[in-house]
Order: sequence, then structure tokens, then C-alpha cells
Amino acid sequence: MAKIGITMGDCAGIGPEIILKALRKEEFDQDDFVIYGDRKVFEKINEMFGFFPEGMDSLEFKDLDLISRSLEFGIIDAEYGKVAGKYIEEAITDAQEGKIDAIVTGPIHKKAFQLGGYGKKYPGHTEMLAALTQTRDYSMMLAYENLRVIHVTAHVSLRKAIDMITQERVYKAIKLGYETCKRLKIENIRIAVAGLNPHAGDFGLFGEEDEKEIEPAVIKARENFGCVVDGPVPPDTVFSKAYGGMYDMVIAMYHDQGHIPMKTLGFKYNNVKQNWDEVRGVNVTLGLPIIRSAVDHGTAFGKAGKGTASEESMIDAIRYAMLLAN
Repeated sequence: MAKIGITMGDCAGIGPEIILKALRKEEFDQDDFVIYGDRKVFEKINEMFGFFPEGMDSLEFKDLDLISRSLEFGIIDAEYGKVAGKYIEEAITDAQEGKIDAIVTGPIHKKAFQLGGYGKKYPGHTEMLAALTQTRDYSMMLAYENLRVIHVTAHVSLRKAIDMITQERVYKAIKLGYETCKRLKIENIRIAVAGLNPHAGDFGLFGEEDEKEIEPAVIKARENFGCVVDGPVPPDTVFSKAYGGMYDMVIAMYHDQGHIPMKTLGFKYNNVKQNWDEVRGVNVTLGLPIIRSAVDHGTAFGKAGKGTASEESMIDAIRYAMLLAN
């Protein structure tokens, strides 16, 4: 079986808690995992909530003992941001050296990450992984149940994202989607490419990008890959079609175009409880020489230290990492 490394993320958030909750599940063999994080953080959380009543001797840690003081929940802290970054670096190095077969990352807080010295170099996890593995062509894929979405652009402003929609970028995203479907052993691959503008431009009435940039990339991909590649498909219906089984992968043009439908399906908010009943979904970085999946949510500082955070997205991320690694 593959060896999966799990980084704890920002320790002031829910990352360590959901890792412990996930790894106690019977479906996982704890020998298949190594946690990248200060063991004392996890021991503190286990003392508070008893996720492992007999202790954590069954869990393996890569413990660099980086945190200098008692754990505080729900705070934006430079040291915690720096520690999160150090453990990500350590996991990447181990993955490149073959010591682990995949990385699952816990959530980081981007402001703490910046204060810790990483934000100027890397806007987030994805960009850090790409830089440290010297990867130029990469993309973010979100997955929930049978809906999979790859993004042509991600962590840039909407104004900049529109300017970045080129035939080359769209084609590369479709190629990553096709290769991922093959890796997931999907047969008779069907890919939908979302339009950028309302009604996918409606023959140029609402913008020219769909006809000039997206459609040529779709035609090229269809010819080169020999599978179904439809597009540009109007973005207001393409995700419903994919979730209903018409497509195996959707190529979204920008961050929120792909994130909104995914989180509408995977996140369930309870207004009576003023809380989330369910937080599901996986974030996978494609194009890297190593495997990386992640939870599809943030640090949730408001829930940290309460023992009530949902581990479902972490379980999904672990499952995806194992699927890709085995």
C-alpha cells in the first residue's frame, strides 16, 4: 500500500482535529500514514477530546518540534504560519525523495502564512507546491462525488483571469483533465469546457473570448485526445449536466465559476444551528510530479478547539490520495 503524508496545516485551526478524527476510521490502516506536525499539538487535542482514548502510539509523526509555546486556537499568528509552511516543505521533500507516495494537506490561513514569511513568494498551497517542484503547467481540480472541476485560472482577480483565458491555457487545462480521467481509470471520457461569458458568448453578443480562445482549444483537444470534448458550454447549466452524469470532467475558466457549484453541493449550512452540518469535497493539484490532495475548506478558526469540526472533507482527500497513489 502507498504511504500517505498528511500536513497539519495551521495548528490554530481545525486541521489537527480533523486529521485525528479521520485517521480513527476503520477503513484506514494507520500504518499507511505519517503526520507532518508537532506531536504535542495532537496530544493536546487528544487530551481535550479523547479521539484516541488509548493514546496515539499507533500514529506516526514527522515531528520537527517547531512550536515554541502553548497552543492557542483561533488566532492569526506568524509563528503558526511559519510552522505550517515548514511542514509543507518537509512533506514535499519527502515526496520527491520517494519516502511518501502522496501528500494530503491540512488547511492553512493565508494571512498567517504571509506573516510567517511565505505569502510574498506563494499566494497559497498550490503555488508553493508548483514552485518547489519546479512545475510550470499545473491546475486545481475540485471533486465532490461524481463532479470534477479543473480551473484554467485560480488565485487571481476576476479582471486578470479574463485576460488570462487563452487558447494555450484552455488547451493545457483540458489536457490535464483528460490525463486525470485516464489516471482515475475512467472509460469513454467525456469533458465539458465551460464558457466564460453569459450563454457562452451567444455567438459574440456577450463577448468574443468564447469563440476566439475557448472554441479553438476545444476543437484541438477533441482531435488530439479522441474523446468527447464539448464546449464552450453555457456555464449556468454545465455543472448540473456533469453532476447528473453527462460529463466526467468540467473545465472552469476562473476560481469562483468552479468553486461555487462545488461548494453549493458539498457544503450544507444550517441556519438554525448557525453552523455547517456538512463540509465535503477535495482539492487536487494536477500537473505536479508528486500527488497532492487537500480539504476543500479553510482553517475554520471559529470552530477550532471545540471538537465539533467535520472531518468528512479530510476523509475524502485521503481517499483521493490513496486512489491516485495505488
